Amino acid sequence: MQDQTYKPPSLTLAVIALALATFMQVLDSTIANVALPTIAGSLGVSSEQSTWIITSFAVCNAIALPLTGWLSRRIGQLRLFIVSVSLFTLTSFLCGIATSMPELIAFRALQGFFAGPMFPMCQTLLLAIFPSVKRGAALALISMVTVVAPIVGPITGGWITDNYSWPWIFFINIPIGIFCCVAVWQQLKGRVDTIAKMPIDFIGIALLVLGVGLLQVVLDLGNNADWFESTQIIIMTCISVVALISFVIWELTEKNPIVNLYLFKDRNYTFGTIALVLSYAAFFAINVILPQWLQIYMGYTAIWAGLASAPMGILPLIFAPLIGKYAHKMDMRILASISFVVIGLSCFLRANFNTSVDFASVAEVQLFMGIGIAFMFMPLTTIFLSNLNHEQVADASGLTTFLRVLGASFASSLTTWIWNRRADFHHANLSEHVNIYNPGAVEYLDKMGGATQTNLASVNSVVTSQSYMMSLNDYFYMLGILFFVLIGIVWFSKGPFIKSSSSTSDPKLPTTEASAGH
Repeated sequence: MQDQTYKPPSLTLAVIALALATFMQVLDSTIANVALPTIAGSLGVSSEQSTWIITSFAVCNAIALPLTGWLSRRIGQLRLFIVSVSLFTLTSFLCGIATSMPELIAFRALQGFFAGPMFPMCQTLLLAIFPSVKRGAALALISMVTVVAPIVGPITGGWITDNYSWPWIFFINIPIGIFCCVAVWQQLKGRVDTIAKMPIDFIGIALLVLGVGLLQVVLDLGNNADWFESTQIIIMTCISVVALISFVIWELTEKNPIVNLYLFKDRNYTFGTIALVLSYAAFFAINVILPQWLQIYMGYTAIWAGLASAPMGILPLIFAPLIGKYAHKMDMRILASISFVVIGLSCFLRANFNTSVDFASVAEVQLFMGIGIAFMFMPLTTIFLSNLNHEQVADASGLTTFLRVLGASFASSLTTWIWNRRADFHHANLSEHVNIYNPGAVEYLDKMGGATQTNLASVNSVVTSQSYMMSLNDYFYMLGILFFVLIGIVWFSKGPFIKSSSSTSDPKLPTTEASAGH
């Protein structure tokens, strides 16, 4: 096999452009969240209707991700990147000029679909311009962007919404997108892509759209619909499960599948992906529950909650270049284990929070967790890509990113559900002690002026706050245990993980008639 490394005229410019494209795509998945109330008021719709701005993006993004490998073979990796970024930039502009909620939802759906291939293609093209021995540096860069962008998103979105107007959360993509397209095309246009002329798997695409689309809708709307108390949720879940099972069976027997499920025959890809998906889901859960608790029960504004969470991105910025430079000399399983230990310990520290915790204490734990985040993404990505050749990277990156995004969706939905359920449990237990037979409760009410309706409501507010605090502690304790369990999972993979030549393993690839072209 020929050397897959391509040397662009300016490696620095190519890396900056690819990193910016990744940053823009990941940023856009969170930047609109804090602006939903403002957008709803501007377009004259309810807050529930505005959530479709997030749901439509997530659904179409989830559908597009597994298609990335197939699309890259069909039109070429560079072309897919340029087309995706161009159309993502165009739909960002359309989102900004939308004058009604149906328009905005439609444009966000298209934006989500075109965003799908961007991250896998950025990862694939970065690996194509770095030698195998420097692969860690490329993956460390992607990891740093993946961590920082979700933190910056809500803070930036809140600042833009407060100081300008909500369309600018979409308009800021336009100059970045144009720069990325021009720079990447100029730097990589000399690289030869292998384009495969193969039939379109229409049945596979239909099953994927139906199964993944409905599953994402269920995950996004399940909490508001009270999950399986809703007939609509039950029906969508059943259809999704049947469609996804049929999709797996079909893809394993189809001659030209759109998703290469045979990648899971590779041991490192399987266990690396499992560890990455579960660790990212748990990491995402932390980012979901902590800001909610700070805003709802600790009185923080959205921006201050974001600032309290932001320190976890500081140390990855510092450590990522060092890890990328020296990681090839270390066992990736050791680095991943260090990550899981640190993040697990940070969860146990949060499990000891109480309602008197101050901003500095929250921020310090976030800063400490940043050590673990710095050591998480790059080693795990190196592990799952370690045995794959260059032609398989796009398939693997797209499929793993899809599973990672889906894991984050599960984490988001389950986090809110578990937090509320545990809070109800603790509220019921604590409320049992607020009665005339409890001297402490009677004394507390007497100090307030007696068991009046107002005072009882005040006591209930305190009980509710404590219930959610205890539920938060339970949840972080559970997440801490999960991270320590992940240490065992990552050691099922087998080294070495960084080689000086192309891959050794070759999970079955779709049969193609390849032709060279740009």
